Amino acid sequence: MTGEPLLRAGIFLGVFLVLALAELASPFRTSPDGKARRWPGNLGLFVAGILLGRVALPAGAVGFAAYIEMQGFGLLNLGLLPFWLAVPVAVVLLDLAIYAQHVVFHHVPVLWRLHRVHHADTELDVTTGIRFHPLEIGLSILIKLAVIALLGAPAIAVLIFEVLLNAGAMFSHANLKLPESVERQLSWLIVTPGMHRVHHSAERIDTDSNYGFNLAIWDRIFRTFRPEPVPGAENVVLGLAEWREPGEQRLDRLITQPFRNPKG
Repeated sequence: MTGEPLLRAGIFLGVFLVLALAELASPFRTSPDGKARRWPGNLGLFVAGILLGRVALPAGAVGFAAYIEMQGFGLLNLGLLPFWLAVPVAVVLLDLAIYAQHVVFHHVPVLWRLHRVHHADTELDVTTGIRFHPLEIGLSILIKLAVIALLGAPAIAVLIFEVLLNAGAMFSHANLKLPESVERQLSWLIVTPGMHRVHHSAERIDTDSNYGFNLAIWDRIFRTFRPEPVPGAENVVLGLAEWREPGEQRLDRLITQPFRNPKG
């Protein structure tokens, strides 16, 4: 799709800036030195992930989907659904695939080593939503391509999904305090900051819940939903107990963390 990278980049920057400003206006928690200590590592991982993605798949997931669509591969290219219905079905099924992948990355030890880099952030804000180890990004790309090929997801559906995934990840990780009524109503449809904050609690029972990134329905269907963390929303400790030293937020330490064991 012509202009797709620029479109996605523009939407990403717009969502990032809006959420960063919203965090200043209505933060869930105030941390004077959090950004200076954490943002360089978080943004560094993001850039490394982008570079890996462009090297591994220059055309991107949308370009791959266009190729699959052109070749007529996948379930949705069998002509069983009209195009107008195939698009939202593909978006929903791709979101389900991301939910399932997230659960697997928590419960397979070697994959958890990669994913825990995301969870080792001692605070949450918009940059946590783009903080993933490059190797996890690489595996996620392969999984996404396999799902796109199996489904025969239309390229426009993949574009919509990619935009929603990036925007949803930043929104759900934002250091944002929504009005209680808004939080409660929204969390029935999409994953909100309050809902996903439970997932980043240092308590393992909380961490193994609320896996959704976009649609909130999967956690309720598969009974992985928790309404609030064990210590309570206001007292929740974020991050992982064994990776709390300030130095562990540096980019070099984040890159090597999957290959190291915690001290002590």
